[in-house]
Formats: sequence, C-alpha cells, structure tokens
Amino acid sequence: MNPAKALAALAVLPLILTGCIGTAQPDDKPSIVVTTNILADVVQNLAGDQAQVHTLMPANVDPHSFEISAQQAAVLNEADLVVSNGLNLEEGLQRQLEAVDAAGGNHFVATDHVEVLNVSGSSDAKDPHFWTDPARMIDVVDALEEDLGQVPGVSVEQLQADAQAYRSELSGLQQQMSESFEQIPEASRALVTNHHVFGYLADSFGFRTIGAVIPSGTTLASPSAADLASLAEAIRSSKVPAIFVESAQPDKLARALAQEANIDVQIVELYSESLTLPGEGADSYLQMMQVNTERITQALRN
Repeated sequence: MNPAKALAALAVLPLILTGCIGTAQPDDKPSIVVTTNILADVVQNLAGDQAQVHTLMPANVDPHSFEISAQQAAVLNEADLVVSNGLNLEEGLQRQLEAVDAAGGNHFVATDHVEVLNVSGSSDAKDPHFWTDPARMIDVVDALEEDLGQVPGVSVEQLQADAQAYRSELSGLQQQMSESFEQIPEASRALVTNHHVFGYLADSFGFRTIGAVIPSGTTLASPSAADLASLAEAIRSSKVPAIFVESAQPDKLARALAQEANIDVQIVELYSESLTLPGEGADSYLQMMQVNTERITQALRN
C-alpha cells in the first residue's frame, strides 16, 4: 500500500472499528449502530457529534454477503438505536437483526419509509437499493430525524438544524442529477448493470432498465447461459453503448456478456452498494451519487 492510501486507511479505521468491543466512547453519548456504510454516512450527517455512530460494514464490501463478528454482534445488541436498510439487503445479518427485534430493541429500517419498487422483471421480489434515488433518501432522512429525536441524549434542536442542512444538500443533489441526465437523449437512457441495483434511479429520472448480467436483486445469484444470451440480444437490439458494473465487484461477467453480444460496448465502473475509503472516489453518499451521475452521463450522452 502506498503512503497516501495507508494514511487514508488509518483515517477511516475509527469509523470502521467502532463496531468492536473495547472501543472507548463517552458514556454520555448514545450508541447508534448502522449496518451499511452508505446509511452510516447519512446518520452521521444528522447525528453529528451527538452520538457514537458505529458502522458494521467497512468500505468496498458487498452488503449482500457481509457477515459480522461476535464482537460486532455484541455492540449491535447494546445499541440505543440500530439502523438497517431492510428488504434483505443485509443477507448475512438477518439473524442478528431479527434478534434485535425479538428483544424489543430500537430498530429503524430505512425501506419501511420509502415507496418500494419490485426488482426489474419480478412480480414479487422487492428492490432494496432505494438510495440510488435521492428523493427517497430524503424520505428516509425525514423518518430518521423523528427516530433520532427520541434517543435519550440527542438534542432535538441541533438535530433539526443538521437534518435540514442535509436535506438541502440532498435536494441539490437531486437537481444536479436531473440537469446532468437531461444531456442524455431520451432514446439513449437505457441501463445494463451487473445486477439490478439502479431501479430507483431509473424510476426517478426516466431511464429504461434493459437488464442485468445477474438477473436478481442480490449479487449472490448467478446467471444462466440462457440469461446471458437473452440479455445479449437485448443489448444488440437496443444498441446500448455501455454496461455499468459495481466497482467492488469483478467485471468478468460483464465482459463476457459484452463479448457474447458481439458489439463494441464500454464497461463503466460505478459505486452502487458501498462507499470507498477516503480519497478513493466515493467516501460519502453525496460524492458517490455525483460520480455515478457523471459517469452515466458521459457514457450515454453521445
């Protein structure tokens, strides 16, 4: 690791390791445990220094396959508030989250507070990736502000000010994305991804979802030869110029699909399910969405 990355890793360690037993924390601050680093960034913007925000999932991980240690589970069980995504995004944490509920713990589930979509092409599977639409993230912030305000030790007045400031940033992000995507001709607003993760973005900004290399809402599924052949035909017929892949996931399947389609297609990396370490391109929710917007626009506008 080069010196710059080493310093970045050291800088993020306090955020990642606060989920471990033995980490010192002020007794007068409530403990908030958040499953994903995307939601942890949002919670931190609302809670500020009023609470200890513990992030279970480190940077650059797949939330579908992540599992926590026994130490992290203990911190989870002792939290004043647990914040999770829901809709089975945290597949490896379901048992621990169910235990929190069974014990009567204070558990905020983000997807309980948004208009939920089905996974593209499915009549019953619910899509957990709501955060690709900033408008839905604002809905989550509204509900989260109310729950945080009931946590002992949190100043409601300060919380309201911080939440309003962050809502303004999210509204600005929504406007920025809309203006950027307007550069893409309507006929070119089509998405092929490594798995179904941008359904909410497509719904909010008028994109068509042509398909996904992994035809599922989870990266733990695998495509069949028939799936790849069907999607390749769709790519050829729609003349999609790019396939968007998660930066933390191998793009082998996407490249195989591009070869199957027998067309000249870009493989474009996006940050979709995890933030990065500081300095790696997407260390906040706002930055993640700004970078994705720029890359999608550049790939599709010509």
